[in-house]
Amino acid sequence: MKIKRASEEDIKAVAKVYVDSWRTTYRGLVPNDYLDNLSYTDAEKKWEYFLNNENEPCIYIALNDLGKIIGFASGKSIDVEHFYGELFSLYLLQECRGLGIGRQLVSAIAKHFKKNNIDSMLVWVMKKNKSGVGFYERLGGKEYLRRKSEFGGMVVEDFAYGWKDVSVLVLEKE
Repeated sequence: MKIKRASEEDIKAVAKVYVDSWRTTYRGLVPNDYLDNLSYTDAEKKWEYFLNNENEPCIYIALNDLGKIIGFASGKSIDVEHFYGELFSLYLLQECRGLGIGRQLVSAIAKHFKKNNIDSMLVWVMKKNKSGVGFYERLGGKEYLRRKSEFGGMVVEDFAYGWKDVSVLVLEKE
Protein backbone atom coordinates (compact mmCIF):
# COMPACT_ATOMS: atom_id res chain seq x y z
CA MET A 1 0.00 0.00 0.00
CA LYS A 2 1.21 3.48 -0.91
CA ILE A 3 0.03 7.00 -0.04
CA LYS A 4 0.73 9.82 -2.49
CA ARG A 5 -0.58 13.19 -3.54
CA ALA A 6 -3.30 12.95 -6.18
CA SER A 7 -3.00 14.52 -9.60
CA GLU A 8 -5.69 15.58 -12.07
CA GLU A 9 -5.33 12.14 -13.70
CA ASP A 10 -6.48 10.48 -10.45
CA ILE A 11 -9.78 12.37 -10.20
CA LYS A 12 -11.86 9.78 -12.09
CA ALA A 13 -10.79 7.03 -9.63
CA VAL A 14 -11.23 9.41 -6.65
CA ALA A 15 -14.80 10.08 -7.83
CA LYS A 16 -15.52 6.33 -7.99
CA VAL A 17 -14.22 5.77 -4.43
CA TYR A 18 -16.26 8.78 -3.27
CA VAL A 19 -19.56 7.49 -4.68
CA ASP A 20 -18.98 3.85 -3.71
CA SER A 21 -17.96 4.85 -0.19
CA TRP A 22 -20.97 7.13 0.26
CA ARG A 23 -23.27 4.29 -0.80
CA THR A 24 -21.88 1.94 1.84
CA THR A 25 -21.07 4.37 4.67
CA TYR A 26 -24.25 6.43 4.67
CA ARG A 27 -26.84 3.76 3.82
CA GLY A 28 -29.46 4.10 6.56
CA LEU A 29 -28.17 7.56 7.56
CA VAL A 30 -29.46 9.48 4.53
CA PRO A 31 -32.28 8.56 2.11
CA ASN A 32 -31.55 5.62 -0.20
CA ASP A 33 -32.78 7.67 -3.19
CA TYR A 34 -30.08 10.25 -2.49
CA LEU A 35 -27.38 7.54 -2.44
CA ASP A 36 -28.75 5.72 -5.48
CA ASN A 37 -28.74 8.95 -7.49
CA LEU A 38 -25.09 9.79 -6.82
CA SER A 39 -23.22 9.83 -10.11
CA TYR A 40 -19.57 9.22 -10.93
CA THR A 41 -19.69 12.05 -13.50
CA ASP A 42 -21.04 14.56 -10.96
CA ALA A 43 -18.50 13.39 -8.38
CA GLU A 44 -15.68 13.82 -10.89
CA LYS A 45 -16.82 17.42 -11.49
CA LYS A 46 -17.02 18.00 -7.72
CA TRP A 47 -13.43 16.88 -7.15
CA GLU A 48 -12.09 18.76 -10.18
CA TYR A 49 -13.81 21.88 -8.83
CA PHE A 50 -12.35 21.23 -5.37
CA LEU A 51 -8.78 21.02 -6.74
CA ASN A 52 -9.16 24.14 -8.86
CA ASN A 53 -11.17 26.45 -6.60
CA GLU A 54 -10.59 25.79 -2.88
CA ASN A 55 -7.98 27.54 -0.74
CA GLU A 56 -4.76 25.52 -0.83
CA PRO A 57 -6.50 22.22 -1.73
CA CYS A 58 -4.83 18.83 -1.54
CA ILE A 59 -5.95 15.27 -2.12
CA TYR A 60 -3.91 12.27 -0.99
CA ILE A 61 -4.72 8.82 -2.32
CA ALA A 62 -4.11 5.32 -1.00
CA LEU A 63 -3.10 2.78 -3.63
CA ASN A 64 -3.18 -0.97 -3.12
CA ASP A 65 -0.35 -3.22 -4.29
CA LEU A 66 -1.89 -3.34 -7.78
CA GLY A 67 -1.90 0.47 -8.02
CA LYS A 68 -5.68 0.79 -7.63
CA ILE A 69 -6.98 3.76 -5.61
CA ILE A 70 -8.75 2.34 -2.56
CA GLY A 71 -9.21 5.52 -0.53
CA PHE A 72 -8.45 9.20 -0.33
CA ALA A 73 -8.43 12.20 1.95
CA SER A 74 -8.69 15.86 1.03
CA GLY A 75 -7.82 19.02 2.85
CA LYS A 76 -7.96 22.78 2.41
CA SER A 77 -7.12 25.90 4.33
CA ILE A 78 -9.91 27.64 6.26
CA ASP A 79 -10.34 30.24 8.99
CA VAL A 80 -13.09 28.95 11.28
CA GLU A 81 -13.12 29.35 15.07
CA HIS A 82 -9.29 29.39 15.29
CA PHE A 83 -8.89 26.36 13.02
CA TYR A 84 -6.88 26.93 9.85
CA GLY A 85 -7.05 23.57 8.09
CA GLU A 86 -9.97 21.31 7.30
CA LEU A 87 -9.82 17.59 6.68
CA PHE A 88 -12.52 18.03 4.05
CA SER A 89 -13.04 14.34 3.35
CA LEU A 90 -11.82 10.85 4.15
CA TYR A 91 -13.23 7.95 2.14
CA LEU A 92 -12.20 4.31 1.86
CA LEU A 93 -13.72 1.44 -0.05
CA GLN A 94 -15.67 -0.72 2.39
CA GLU A 95 -13.33 -3.70 2.11
CA CYS A 96 -10.35 -1.49 3.03
CA ARG A 97 -11.70 -0.13 6.31
CA GLY A 98 -10.18 -1.06 9.65
CA LEU A 99 -6.71 -1.66 8.17
CA GLY A 100 -5.05 1.60 9.26
CA ILE A 101 -5.33 3.22 5.83
CA GLY A 102 -7.58 6.03 7.07
CA ARG A 103 -5.07 6.80 9.81
CA GLN A 104 -2.28 7.02 7.23
CA LEU A 105 -4.34 9.33 5.01
CA VAL A 106 -5.13 11.64 7.97
CA SER A 107 -1.41 11.68 8.75
CA ALA A 108 -0.63 12.68 5.14
CA ILE A 109 -3.06 15.61 5.35
CA ALA A 110 -1.66 16.66 8.75
CA LYS A 111 1.88 16.48 7.39
CA HIS A 112 0.84 18.58 4.38
CA PHE A 113 -0.73 21.16 6.69
CA LYS A 114 2.38 21.32 8.89
CA LYS A 115 4.58 21.85 5.85
CA ASN A 116 2.31 24.75 4.82
CA ASN A 117 2.24 26.36 8.30
CA ILE A 118 -1.34 25.27 9.01
CA ASP A 119 -1.11 24.21 12.65
CA SER A 120 -4.74 23.30 13.48
CA MET A 121 -7.41 21.21 11.78
CA LEU A 122 -11.06 20.31 12.03
CA VAL A 123 -13.24 17.72 10.34
CA TRP A 124 -17.01 17.53 10.05
CA VAL A 125 -18.63 14.16 10.69
CA MET A 126 -22.26 13.11 10.73
CA LYS A 127 -23.36 12.52 14.33
CA LYS A 128 -25.02 9.20 13.43
CA ASN A 129 -21.91 7.97 11.62
CA LYS A 130 -20.72 6.01 14.65
CA SER A 131 -17.63 4.57 12.95
CA GLY A 132 -16.53 8.04 11.82
CA VAL A 133 -17.19 9.60 15.22
CA GLY A 134 -15.29 6.80 16.94
CA PHE A 135 -12.38 7.09 14.50
CA TYR A 136 -11.89 10.82 15.11
CA GLU A 137 -12.30 10.42 18.87
CA ARG A 138 -9.63 7.69 18.87
CA LEU A 139 -7.34 10.14 17.06
CA GLY A 140 -7.84 12.57 19.95
CA GLY A 141 -10.26 14.93 18.22
CA LYS A 142 -12.34 17.12 20.49
CA GLU A 143 -15.85 18.26 19.58
CA TYR A 144 -15.87 22.01 18.95
CA LEU A 145 -18.83 22.87 16.72
CA ARG A 146 -22.18 21.55 15.51
CA ARG A 147 -24.23 22.22 12.40
CA LYS A 148 -27.09 20.76 10.44
CA SER A 149 -26.75 19.49 6.86
CA GLU A 150 -29.36 18.31 4.40
CA PHE A 151 -29.14 15.29 2.09
CA GLY A 152 -32.07 14.36 -0.12
CA GLY A 153 -34.52 16.27 2.06
CA MET A 154 -33.24 14.72 5.30
CA VAL A 155 -31.63 17.00 7.88
CA VAL A 156 -28.73 15.49 9.81
CA GLU A 157 -26.62 16.79 12.67
CA ASP A 158 -22.86 17.12 12.18
CA PHE A 159 -20.05 17.52 14.71
CA ALA A 160 -16.75 19.25 14.02
CA TYR A 161 -13.85 17.49 15.71
CA GLY A 162 -10.70 19.52 15.98
CA TRP A 163 -7.03 19.34 16.78
CA LYS A 164 -5.26 22.54 17.87
CA ASP A 165 -1.90 20.96 16.92
CA VAL A 166 -1.87 18.80 13.76
CA SER A 167 1.58 17.44 14.59
CA VAL A 168 -0.09 14.90 16.94
CA LEU A 169 -1.65 13.33 13.82
CA VAL A 170 1.58 12.85 11.88
CA LEU A 171 2.77 9.26 12.03
CA GLU A 172 6.43 8.98 13.00
CA LYS A 173 7.52 6.72 10.15
CA GLU A 174 6.60 9.22 7.45
